Amino acid sequence: MQDFLLIAGAHFLALLSPGPDFFLVARSSLAHGWRGASGACIGIALANGVFIVAAFGGLSVLRAGSVAFMVVQLAGCAYLFYLGWLFLRHAGKSSLEAKPGTGKAHWRGGLMMGFVSAILNPKNALFYVSLAAVLASRHTSAGAMVAYGAWMVFAVLAWDMAVALAIGSATLRQRFARALPLLERLSGVMLIALATGLLVQAAGSR
Repeated sequence: MQDFLLIAGAHFLALLSPGPDFFLVARSSLAHGWRGASGACIGIALANGVFIVAAFGGLSVLRAGSVAFMVVQLAGCAYLFYLGWLFLRHAGKSSLEAKPGTGKAHWRGGLMMGFVSAILNPKNALFYVSLAAVLASRHTSAGAMVAYGAWMVFAVLAWDMAVALAIGSATLRQRFARALPLLERLSGVMLIALATGLLVQAAGSR
């Protein structure tokens, strides 16, 4: 139980830190309601599941400094720049009238964007590899590793859906209606700043 509280606590604190996934879910929920953002939430959870399986399965190619990690890091920077540019370009153009029937095409688009956003975030790779190293040092059994992994995927999905539900509520949409353009611009700037910071970090580690 002590190990579980340690790992679960570290994972939850990481979820509380706003990143590209948070901004993506928030913007999708503001524009389309929580149902429209659910695809992005599932996509993010699936991508986290990929990292968890890779890290907990003993895959070491995504260690910091490896070629594979550098590729993921550069691709992630490029995608963060792209998301930031989209947010800035479309700031003020999103409607806050949530559409319950957003259609399968929109839901699939959100699913893909959420998956790509999370899978190209090198911080996710580093975080799960770090947790896997902690668990390995404690000689955690294979069954417990599976349980930890399943819990983390569920926690990611539950947290993102909670964010989508909170931000996508009709009351909050009305309050945020006038603030949405500013929020989108701030999100765009934040994403571009994150990408710039990752590039500087990558350049300094070479």
